[in-house]
Amino acid sequence: MQDMTEIRWHARAGQGAVTASKLLAETALLKGSYIQAMPEYGPERTGAPLRAYTRISSAPIEVHNNITNPSIVVVLDETLLSFVNVLEGLDENGTVIINTKLDVDEARAILKAPPGVKVAVVDASGISIDALKRDLPNTPTVSALAAVTGTVTVDALKDNLLKTFGHKFSPEVVAANLASVDRAVSEVKIG
Repeated sequence: MQDMTEIRWHARAGQGAVTASKLLAETALLKGSYIQAMPEYGPERTGAPLRAYTRISSAPIEVHNNITNPSIVVVLDETLLSFVNVLEGLDENGTVIINTKLDVDEARAILKAPPGVKVAVVDASGISIDALKRDLPNTPTVSALAAVTGTVTVDALKDNLLKTFGHKFSPEVVAANLASVDRAVSEVKIG
């Protein structure tokens, strides 16, 4: 029997959702899973809403379409909540992870989340600004996703960040990203 996790990402272009989707998929691949990561762009300009998708499976993946019924939804920009139905198609026992300063109850109320849906919040933008001096919420958000869902382990994520970022960025940037992982894991709240 195939065990597959499907994740839909909602963000604005430039926030790193496509990179986050790939980072999560590559981390799962390194641990032996089968993966897919794909973007869905609207207007290709910074700030435009976009979706990305990640599939992680214990068996080869034979579907190649966008994800319409995810078990996890990730929202990198809370302003999207006012005009995008991020819960559309979400599994009745699914999980929503939002980059926001709102608390869990406030986020749940805005979403109008059904009782079976878990809602997690993390100030990924604040963490990123503190650690990286830029609003790039993708790494803290993926870290919160790992902590809340166990889709990949936090240690595997950190190992992949070291491998991926180690040859692209300075040791200071790598260290800041790793620090943002630890902060997101300790600061994410779920309800």
